[in-house]
Amino acid sequence: MAELMEPKTDRLLLRQWRDADRAPFATMCADPQVMEYFPSTLDRAASDATVDRQIAHIDEHGWGFWAAERLEDGAFIGFVGLKHAPAELPFAPCVEIGWRLAVPYWGSGYAVEAARETLRVAFDALQLPEIVSFATVQNTRSRRVMERLHMREEPQVFDHPLLPADSPLRRHCLYRLTAAEWREQR
Repeated sequence: MAELMEPKTDRLLLRQWRDADRAPFATMCADPQVMEYFPSTLDRAASDATVDRQIAHIDEHGWGFWAAERLEDGAFIGFVGLKHAPAELPFAPCVEIGWRLAVPYWGSGYAVEAARETLRVAFDALQLPEIVSFATVQNTRSRRVMERLHMREEPQVFDHPLLPADSPLRRHCLYRLTAAEWREQR
């Protein structure tokens, strides 16, 4: 087991998952608005399996998609963090940055705030050379977060290999940020 990290910002704690997170995460993953750019909403079993995968990644590496907690009241707001991208992706192996927040927490800058701290961990603590992020081309909200993080959009879109050929979500855009680019921006 790797040494576990728990990054913190002025307003958020990115921490290990707790059993108490499972119910609000399941509610979030059952929300059609949250899951608009995913193939489907998740039932409780699929949501719990997602949490289990996040915990396993964090246990193995010390970092992953952390549970995001608002410091002012301890509210679970979603997840933000890093993980190894699926090997099937055309640009793998790589580490991706990602986020998913419950609707009441949208528009407050939490995703960008937590993602900036996650990039600090990626480049300063973990010494990773590059971070990627990707989303279906229609997902303008996530793309705006990537742009606010000063990630570079790759000119080519790609078909996500884990989605069916006829899925309207299959076309994805890819953004990148190298450690050198990140240090220049600071």
